[in-house]
Amino acid sequence: MFTGIIEEVGRVQSLEAAQAGARIRIGAQKVLQGTKVGDSICVNGVCLTATSLGAGFFTADVMAETLRRSNLGSLSSGSEVNLERAMSAEGRFGGHIVSGHIDGTGTIARTEREGNAVWVYVSASQEILSLIVQKGSIAIDGISLTVAKVDQKQFAVSVIPHTGEETTLLSKKPGDHVNLENDIVGKYVQKLMGLSASNGSNITEEFLRERGF
Repeated sequence: MFTGIIEEVGRVQSLEAAQAGARIRIGAQKVLQGTKVGDSICVNGVCLTATSLGAGFFTADVMAETLRRSNLGSLSSGSEVNLERAMSAEGRFGGHIVSGHIDGTGTIARTEREGNAVWVYVSASQEILSLIVQKGSIAIDGISLTVAKVDQKQFAVSVIPHTGEETTLLSKKPGDHVNLENDIVGKYVQKLMGLSASNGSNITEEFLRERGF
């Protein structure tokens, strides 16, 4: 489990095809501290397992399914990526629950500066947008962010200077793809509501609204 609080920006050293998937090597420093082979590292929001560690780098295998569903396949030598180690038991929960299992990708639509912050607008599929709520959480390339606006075609987040400086988000340009992970709580609620409806349960959306949920 991760929190979406990026620890450092790493740099891809190589991405090589391997058995229908790929093997990625990433240069890093901070996320290597205390890390062992077999530990999880979140790379642009995707949970990967460290398969080897070296002086200033780690490697991981990437499945073909992960390449299809994320932006990892578009990376190349020199690409910058957001990195976070799995949350430790004694750590602070500074962001929100991030599983590292993304729901798909979105596309940077535009950015707008407002004072010291930058608005980032992201277009996404209806499947992803249906689980996004205003003031709720979303992980963009592994970054825990608060949704400020959402409609039928896109959503927007406001990025503070610290987040802009410590992640890759503001280096993205219109048309670039980003990995998206919906808030896991919303996904469970959607699943349970669907099961309740199919089982003839009395717990409906109207039932919950009437009781203040």
